[in-house]
Amino acid sequence: MDKKKATPKEKVEKPETVKTKLKKKIVKKVTKVTKPLKKVVPVKKTAKVVRKRIPKKQVVVTKPEKIVPSVKEKEKVVLPIPSAKEVIVPEKKVEPISLPPVKVKEIITPKIEPRKEIPRVEPVKPVIVKPKIKIDETTTTAQLAEKIGVKPVELIKKLLSLGSLVTINQRIDLDTATLVAGECGYEIEFVPLYGEETLSKEEVVDPSKLIPRAPVVTIMGHVDHGKTSLLDAIRQTRLAEKEYGGITQHIGAYKVKSVKGEIVFLDTPGHEAFTAMRARGAQVTDIVVLVVAADDGVMPQTIESIDHAKAADVPIIVAVNKIDLPTANSQKVKQELAQLGLIPEEWGGKTIFVEVSAKKQINLDKLLEMILLEAEILELKSNPTGLAQGIIIEARVDPRKGPLATVLIQKGTLRIGDSFLAGFSWGKVRALIDDRGRRLIEVLPTSPVELLGFNSAPEVGDRFFVLSDEREAKKIVEQRQQIRSQESISRGQHVTLDDFYRRVKEGKLKELKLILKADVQGSLEAIKDSLSKLTHPEIKLLIIHSGIGGINESDCLLAAASEAVIIGFNVRPELGAEKLAKDEGVDIRSYRIIYELIDEIKAAMEGLLEPGIQENILGRLTVRQIFRIPKIGIIAGCYVDEGKIIRGANVRLLRENTIIYDGRIISLRRFKEDVREVEKGYECGLGLENFQDLKIGDILEIYEKVEVARKLVLSK
Repeated sequence: MDKKKATPKEKVEKPETVKTKLKKKIVKKVTKVTKPLKKVVPVKKTAKVVRKRIPKKQVVVTKPEKIVPSVKEKEKVVLPIPSAKEVIVPEKKVEPISLPPVKVKEIITPKIEPRKEIPRVEPVKPVIVKPKIKIDETTTTAQLAEKIGVKPVELIKKLLSLGSLVTINQRIDLDTATLVAGECGYEIEFVPLYGEETLSKEEVVDPSKLIPRAPVVTIMGHVDHGKTSLLDAIRQTRLAEKEYGGITQHIGAYKVKSVKGEIVFLDTPGHEAFTAMRARGAQVTDIVVLVVAADDGVMPQTIESIDHAKAADVPIIVAVNKIDLPTANSQKVKQELAQLGLIPEEWGGKTIFVEVSAKKQINLDKLLEMILLEAEILELKSNPTGLAQGIIIEARVDPRKGPLATVLIQKGTLRIGDSFLAGFSWGKVRALIDDRGRRLIEVLPTSPVELLGFNSAPEVGDRFFVLSDEREAKKIVEQRQQIRSQESISRGQHVTLDDFYRRVKEGKLKELKLILKADVQGSLEAIKDSLSKLTHPEIKLLIIHSGIGGINESDCLLAAASEAVIIGFNVRPELGAEKLAKDEGVDIRSYRIIYELIDEIKAAMEGLLEPGIQENILGRLTVRQIFRIPKIGIIAGCYVDEGKIIRGANVRLLRENTIIYDGRIISLRRFKEDVREVEKGYECGLGLENFQDLKIGDILEIYEKVEVARKLVLSK
């Protein structure tokens, strides 16, 4: 047979080796596995694919039963992997296991509070507490030096530099001691030994121990309007007939019992004793009964009584007396009093009016009822336990009994044998006699009693204190007398126009009080109108009383009690009033021209104003050069453009019209010499206090601060 020639398309078969045959077998088997099946069965999404690691040269093919790859898997190209094969394992159905129910305890979620914001704590600056030293009225210069810890000679020198000339054994006053102790780094605590502040120190009292007390009533009114007759009718005695001329001669205190309670009446000659006690700091009266005659109406002393009661802030009950007379006109009285600020309750006011007749005893029970009603509103109570305290209502020297006084007990219980003091008097209780002449063993609060046992007669308005020991009372009185003699202070120092500004600066006075007296009503109204125009928000001008006629003793007492200045226009003080004013330290000013009066009051009020601060520019200079001097700092070489430069003066640094520094010049030189001041047109070198950031071109202004008196502007 002829051999056929092989065409180019035909390949020449090479002999198969063992290796080649083996590769063909592997490829053939893999191709069979990856070949898609005819039937497509959706595969569950839960089927898991497990990849098993197969060792090399070993192929394991697992054919799943009736599992057909999904469409996505159908499109997927599976390449033969020599070392691993993707195997699909069908998911087996697992039957749920039923377990017995288990009780689960309720889980309590703890309440979580929102986080609180912690406030930012600022650093607290250390407070420097000065050590305190205690002094009293008797502390001398030597004793104060010992407390401070310095030699008396050094303390005297220190006081001399502060303007006080003292000796080693001289008693030092509180203001001076406070000043010098502050200079030495100490603080003064004043503890009075013999003052009434110590004796009347308030104690914590159990409210259950307090008992209601009787009100203390003062009867006021014009002369012969029936004050004593009214009190006599109330007490149902004939006291008025026993007294000379029908006018009360002495101050008396009487207790009256009614169906609804007790009332203590102070029978005074007008209002003198009332204001005398107020002038000494004694507030005794709870209610004022103002007696006005229905036929006379409002009189000058009626107005004075109203002013005194208002100044003491005491409620007023008006008793319209003599309504039994044919000429009585109570409506006129109400109208006149309404113009003075006492408006009846039936007219919409707050003042109680009672129409009475002392002679025929009409409506006296109603008056007592109104007094007790007012007292109930005031809720008056007192403490009957402890040592007694009270007020001297009347004092005199009896030729047979010696010094004695009428005392109104306000607190505690007074007994026979108690040691006491009152003002500059002391003693032991020898007898207690009430207003009806009965001798008593003890006296409760709000009971007036005549007391025997004083070493000397006290003064009206003195505070009365019972002490545990008679020797202690005597010692305190002796110390009081020593202090009074050392200071040479007369009783009743009060305000004058000259020292009014000083008193206001010390915080002792808040307003300027005046009492005006003139010759005629027209002048009085003109003065009041002019003074009403002197207004300022920082000053209060208060006219507490005004009237026609001369300056009398009542005016002086009111001025002493209220710390007022008496202004008289074309009037003079009476002889007794002039002496009383001198004794009480009351300032009386008399004028004949209205504008002089107004100018002086205006000047006094302007003196009360805080002075204004005004800046005056002294000079101006320019920084031309800066020098750095070792151990000294920055020195500015300057040229004085205006005014003059003074060492130690206030200086303000301006840079581009902005204030950079405000302080003081601490050094000033011309060339190498220290100078006090440099005039305009000269050069100088200066240093500033606590400031080194000086630059060429800076402007320095030298200025001073001056206090300028402020002026009152008259309102239109």
